[in-house]
Amino acid sequence: MLIVGAKGFAKEVLEVLYQNEYKKDIVFYDDVNIDVCGKLYGKYKILKNEIEVKDFFLKNGPEFTIGIGGPVLRNELYNRFSNLGGDFTSVISLKSDIGHFNSSIGKGCIITSGVIVTNDVKINNGSIVNLNSTIGHDTIIGRFVEICPNANISGRCIINDMVFIGTSATVLPDIKIGKNSIIGAGSVVTKDVPDNVLVVGVPAKIVKYL
Repeated sequence: MLIVGAKGFAKEVLEVLYQNEYKKDIVFYDDVNIDVCGKLYGKYKILKNEIEVKDFFLKNGPEFTIGIGGPVLRNELYNRFSNLGGDFTSVISLKSDIGHFNSSIGKGCIITSGVIVTNDVKINNGSIVNLNSTIGHDTIIGRFVEICPNANISGRCIINDMVFIGTSATVLPDIKIGKNSIIGAGSVVTKDVPDNVLVVGVPAKIVKYL
């Protein structure tokens, strides 16, 4: 599998694959940081250009995931590496707890250790649910949503595309969060949030239009 990115969150994605005893070859991709080259941890090759990516896909299969946060950037990288022939692939920790009844996880999602997803939850393509977060019943998570560590999404919520939910934020039941909005770390969302805003605080209030 190709992990796009070779710093920060990409290392956490590697840990999930390692713990899951993923058996295929793993490589990273970084064409931005000049100090990132050779092999990560002395073992995992770091690709530096699209020719190397196409060659890897041809020889090892088209699976790729994105080890970089940020909804907008993740969406851009999805389009780029899909156009190179990649197959956007989910990475789901065996140490997460996913409901057995009518819950679904789309392509290219990353679910890390300690996450709890209950029943009747839909997580759409490209989303991240990070360490020890929870998602309650009958909730819909849109495309390329990023849910940071220890966030809690209650039941019957709708989290629209490209939303960013900060560390330890809480979204109360029956809340709808609009597209492209940002929920600040530690915030408690008690009412619906429109598109394209930053909300922070307890209770969360709009502080900026994006």
